[in-house]
This record gives sequence, structure tokens and C-alpha cells, in this order.
Amino acid sequence: MLNNEILNMPKIDLHCHLDGSMTLQSIREILGRDIQPEDVQVSENCQSLAEYLQKFDLPLECIQTTEGLKKAAKDFLIDLQKDNIKYVEARFAPQCSRHQGVNCKKVMEAVLDGLEEAKSQCGIEYQVIACMMSHHDEETNLQMLKECREFLGEGLCAVDLAGDEAGFPRKNFYPLFAEAKKMDYPFTIHAGECGDVNNVIMAAEWGAKRIGHGIAMMEHPEVQKLYRKNHIGVEMCPLSNYQTKALQPGVTYPIREFAKAGVLVTINTDNRLVSNTSIAKEMNFLHEKFGITEEELKQYQLNAVEVAFCDDAVKHELWKMMK
Repeated sequence: MLNNEILNMPKIDLHCHLDGSMTLQSIREILGRDIQPEDVQVSENCQSLAEYLQKFDLPLECIQTTEGLKKAAKDFLIDLQKDNIKYVEARFAPQCSRHQGVNCKKVMEAVLDGLEEAKSQCGIEYQVIACMMSHHDEETNLQMLKECREFLGEGLCAVDLAGDEAGFPRKNFYPLFAEAKKMDYPFTIHAGECGDVNNVIMAAEWGAKRIGHGIAMMEHPEVQKLYRKNHIGVEMCPLSNYQTKALQPGVTYPIREFAKAGVLVTINTDNRLVSNTSIAKEMNFLHEKFGITEEELKQYQLNAVEVAFCDDAVKHELWKMMK
């Protein structure tokens, strides 16, 4: 068990899906029914990412109204106090809450309103990452980029591509990222979660500032060197990676391998509710299972400050907290 100084240290979470990280109480209140933990949390015998993603059905049901979106976002940020989170980049797919009468602009406004109300109570700094989805067609994803563009720099910090990586080849999404670059969006990409190192290489070639997971870089020193050279951050999510079988039980988690190669690795939760996790829990897992030291854990948090999509003033305050 890590000492209390580490468990209580100020923390950052750069890869945290809002829908997968809602509080159980929020879901119960929004839906008006008695939801049990097993309804929204993955089991220990989960066999794949596709199976893992099934646990998002109820959270997504909660965020189909502006009221639900605002409450989900507010309760989420306030709940992060328990993990001593000081900065979070919450990501979600606005188009998954878009329907007649509610466009992506209204969806984003509702989430930002909820987060801002929560910040006034808890003081946690936040930014939002808007996710394109693998299973959505190009037109739907492009429409989201256009409708959310006005929020860039006003709470929205970047875009992402999420969803079932194995089922939808990443190479097909190049035109969308080309459009995102034209709109001046910084971006991260879910890449290398499902074993294809080519997705990791493509993300770097396309101009990603960070990637999510990156497990496929294991035992590929030339790709790790590419990431070090380009200062591309890797948002690692240990418990989630074992739950989705991105890594099989018994395989050593590659965070130290990547860090020794000079890659800017960070520790994240992915989905706090679905994975039943927190940054403190992720840290403790890495420490107990793989001997990751307290100094290494502190360095990973400093890496998170370096690769965060926030402005320099916020980074300066985070540096002071972390040092």
C-alpha cells in the first residue's frame, strides 16, 4: 500500500470519459430507478472492449436532455474531490446526446454549465475534450466538429476519436483529422488499445499531441523513440486495459518500459464508474502489482501537467502543487 502522502497528493486525470465516470447516485436520480453497481460496472471476467462498452447504455440514457447533461457534469466534478483531483479533462461525444431540438452546441453548453457550477463549489479546474465516435459516419462526426468549434478555448480544449478501435480501422479517419487541423483543434486519439501499432504510428503522423492507451507500443522501441522525439503524451489507463483485455492477466504493464524510453506517460482512470476506479486506486495497483515507485508516480503526474491541454497559467498553478 502506498503511503498517505502519495495517495493524498494533488492529482490530474487527462483521460476520463464523462459518461463512464458519472456517479451512481446521479444515474439513479436522473433515471428515477434503483440502479445497482453491477448494472454499470464491468465484471472481472470481461472479455473484450466491445463487452466493456456495453456498460455505457444506462449512463448514455441519462444524458439525453440538457438537464441530465448538466447534472451529470456537475455531480461528476464535485465527486472528484474524493480523489484530490485538481485538474481534469473530461471527454464525451456530444453527438451521442444530439437529437431533434438539441444540437451539439446546446449539449456542450449544458455540460460546461454543469462543470462551471461545480467548479464554484469545489475549485477543480477542468477542460472538455469532444469525442468523435468510430461507429458514426463521417458526416455526423464532421457536424459535431463544426457545431462545437465556437467553444474551443472557452472550456473545450481538444477533440478525440473514441469507440471500438478493432472494429473500425483508424486509417479511415484521416479526412476528419485533416478537417480538425484546419479548424485549429488540438487532438488526441484512442490508438493502440487493441493491439495494432500502426494506429499509434498514424496518430503521430497525423499530428496528435497525445494518444489514449498506446499499449501496442510495447516492444516497439522505434515507435517509442518517435513519441519521445515528438513529445507526444500517452494517456495510460491501467485497470481499464486489463478489464478490456488490451492486456492479458500476467502481462507486465508497459508504463515503465515507455517511461524509460523517454515517453511522456500519464496515469488516468478512463471510466471511473464503469471500471470502479480512481487515480489513487490506479497508482496503488501499479505500485503493488509492478513495483512502480513513489518517485515514478510523481513523475507521471508531472508529465500530465506538461502534456495537458490547459493554458500556461493553469499549468503554472499545477506545477506549484505538484512540486
